[in-house]
Amino acid sequence: MSEETKTLETIPVGPLGIVALESIDDIGKKVDAYISAWRNDRNNEHKHTIAFAGYQKDSYLVNSKISRFGSGEAKGTINESVRGKDLYIMVDVTNYSLKYSLCGYENHMSPDDHYQDIKRIIAAVAGKAKRITVIMPFLYEGRQHRRTGRESLDCALALQELTEMGVENIITFDAHDPRVQNAIPLHGFETVQPAYQFVKGLLRHEKDIKIDADHLMMISPDEGGMGRAVYLANVLGIDVGMFYKRRDYSKVVNGRNPIVAHEFLGSSVEGKDVFIIDDMISSGESMIDVATELKRRKARKVYAAATFGLFTNGFDKFDKAYEDGIIDRVLTTNLTYQSPELFTKPYYINCDMSKYIALIIDTLNHDASISSLLDPIARIQKCIDKYNNGEKI
Repeated sequence: MSEETKTLETIPVGPLGIVALESIDDIGKKVDAYISAWRNDRNNEHKHTIAFAGYQKDSYLVNSKISRFGSGEAKGTINESVRGKDLYIMVDVTNYSLKYSLCGYENHMSPDDHYQDIKRIIAAVAGKAKRITVIMPFLYEGRQHRRTGRESLDCALALQELTEMGVENIITFDAHDPRVQNAIPLHGFETVQPAYQFVKGLLRHEKDIKIDADHLMMISPDEGGMGRAVYLANVLGIDVGMFYKRRDYSKVVNGRNPIVAHEFLGSSVEGKDVFIIDDMISSGESMIDVATELKRRKARKVYAAATFGLFTNGFDKFDKAYEDGIIDRVLTTNLTYQSPELFTKPYYINCDMSKYIALIIDTLNHDASISSLLDPIARIQKCIDKYNNGEKI
């Protein structure tokens, strides 16, 4: 029985409500449509009891709005009752495409602006919801997760602030360092990996991949990402390699020590397809440097996957890498804003996460375990079996 068709026997925590901020509106609508369809098809003998009031609806989206004044200040408004609801507030803090007027100037929204909007919506709820869960795919200030000098601990402060405002659970995807959850040890914090979606996306578009240790190798572009590479390599039954970044600690450029070289640790990649997996593509320089090194070592095809495709410096470098045969495919999820130009790229594979988020929300609303969703080994193996048998994935 598939995850979306199984009957959840537990009583919902409360009537479901989804607040999808404008930054993540597209995913919010998809998530809402999935849950509505599942619940209207789901047969539950108790669904007509008072405990299941409002269980089957055409939409669970809560009517909300962020209004801005000419000075750039803002306010959050909830336009319907949320008393007793199990609320899920969704936001994409990286969506720079949204703009607002600031004293007559057009200003792009920053992660700080999006984070403030979450707090405005929570403040507008005013403690009337039964439970509040924040779904923040790209963890706000997740890259500033630890202190190495006289530095701020922005991510930890943000998590503590949200929980102090009444948020019980925070769900994020591929946190840069999951240990940041230590800042809120008495509250729920889940960091979800899109491993299954990457495998499915790649196998749907590439027809000549042989998934074994002799033909495929998993690569981590740095030591910090070894965990996700080792996990996926073990699930697929293939070998793993790693690059480490040799930096020049005598200088700082754009807030970080510049990378001098990428050094490789692992067995030979000659003649093999290689799958580079990371949490994000920011400027893309590291990913392309790693791919170039792998091609120099005579890798056959190079697939680059990252949960968040930020592409902060545009696509020119990736276009050139594709034209030069350095990178064959680039996979990212739709958890962050995607430029329309990205979908025109012949090398790009989009991994849609909206169904996965819908499954998580639907299950949590029933206060049921999401362990099977967080560890997708069975689904990955099923996907590989279909691929090997020539079936549609």
